[in-house]
Amino acid sequence: MNKTIFIISKMDCPSEENLIRMKLDGIEEIKNLDFDIPNRKLTVFHDGQNDKIEKSIIELNLGGKKISTEETNEKDFEENTNQKKLLWIVLAINFVFFIIEMTTGLISKSMGLVADSLDMLADSFVYGISLFAVGGTLIKKKRIAKIAGYFQITLAIIGFVEVLRRFFGAEKLPDFSTMIIVSILALIANGICLYILQKSKSKEEAHMKASMIFTSNDVIINLGVIIAGILVNWLNSNKPDLIIGTIVFIVVIQGAFRILKLSK
Repeated sequence: MNKTIFIISKMDCPSEENLIRMKLDGIEEIKNLDFDIPNRKLTVFHDGQNDKIEKSIIELNLGGKKISTEETNEKDFEENTNQKKLLWIVLAINFVFFIIEMTTGLISKSMGLVADSLDMLADSFVYGISLFAVGGTLIKKKRIAKIAGYFQITLAIIGFVEVLRRFFGAEKLPDFSTMIIVSILALIANGICLYILQKSKSKEEAHMKASMIFTSNDVIINLGVIIAGILVNWLNSNKPDLIIGTIVFIVVIQGAFRILKLSK
């Protein structure tokens, strides 16, 4: 058996881990995947050559690069029996906050919250694809990925149109206090999700978990909406909210295209 180590420069949260797992699903030579998200490292235990594995990882455009390949005698791999349960918990948290942020975003007229809710929905899609396709065929998994990707793109485009309408029209200022409070709660929720997904890691890596949380895209987005809420109040303008909304919509669309690649 061989052990190949990859550095995945854009793997900064469990969403990317699930995307990689889905992409490599079906490659019979793979015996085990060991993810080290804080250090952005993936170790693949496999039989034979790694050309197919390397090609699949590069196709995801996550900055994957092979570091080394060597023989190994390791054969006993620890199975995480709680993985499915943990995924359900994280999916539920993300979907609940999608509803909360979408509802409060529409009520408070904040495009930042609406866009962030779609980012939460995007994460729910990723976890959902992993769960609902468990035990299913690769064709089933690709079909679900295609539906999720196009649905996500459709919502983001609708969001862009609404941003343009508000940018050129006379709209009431979004409720900055709602933006800040809800985003802080979402920030906490994202931290909980990342902790839950990493709870199987050794305690020695606890300090790395904190580093991962504060470098993840979801946390950056939450902070962006909080800052936008402060600027809305300070500048008495809805432009900061529209700007952060546009940025997050772009992030959502990029994630959707990444999901669509899994359907090819």
